[in-house]
Amino acid sequence: MGSTVALSGCSSLNMDSLMSGASKAIEAATISDGQIQNYVHEYIVYSDKQNKVAPPSNQYAQRLARLTNGLNSVDGVPLNFKVYLTNDVNAFACADGSVRVYSGLMDRMTDDEVLGVIGHEIGHVAHKDTKNAFKQALINSAILDGIASTSSQAAALSQSQLAQLGSSLVSAKYSRSQESNADDYGYDFLKANGKNPWSMAMAFSKLESMEAGAQTNGMAQMFSSHPSTPDRIQHIINRCHKDKIAPPAGCKLK
Repeated sequence: MGSTVALSGCSSLNMDSLMSGASKAIEAATISDGQIQNYVHEYIVYSDKQNKVAPPSNQYAQRLARLTNGLNSVDGVPLNFKVYLTNDVNAFACADGSVRVYSGLMDRMTDDEVLGVIGHEIGHVAHKDTKNAFKQALINSAILDGIASTSSQAAALSQSQLAQLGSSLVSAKYSRSQESNADDYGYDFLKANGKNPWSMAMAFSKLESMEAGAQTNGMAQMFSSHPSTPDRIQHIINRCHKDKIAPPAGCKLK
């Protein structure tokens, strides 16, 4: 079974059948944060049903639970973690605090490196990057279908609208500043929770090597939204040195 690599927040999954059709339309320009959260929640419910979720007794689920023990919330939003059982190398976090890690990524990374990926993705949630990307994709999908009304209530989307939304999300890219800010937030988040922030640099270095070696299908997409990876790795390393944090055992970065 082939595998893919993509770290792009909540934008990395297929959303073709996320919500059922409805008679009401949405007013795209004025959709509220509360409405976005409702859509995100339905997205996660759908995603969890469409993917094979590791049960609590599964070794991957137990490993993730151990690694994320103490990582309870981000900016007041409770975090919840699940593992998708697949060979794909991926992880994402959404605005409702849902963090999903693929077993294919866990197979290729140490505990510290998995935490590094999680820290970065949580950074995008904290800065509302994932929420804004979701909102923009939803607005674009609505506009493309000519949906508009004077109603302030967001309605469920049709299958065709969801297909457009999924396409928009997959192609969404974060800016250089958004990526840098997510790195810094993830660094501080890991440090504040007693985790070693070297893990973020280690994770990015390993993913970059995997992409360069073309070990799996679809790797070219992974860093398309994560520019200047070597510079970002060095920035994290420099912060670790400044904070006098020692690298974990086995770390080859300096």
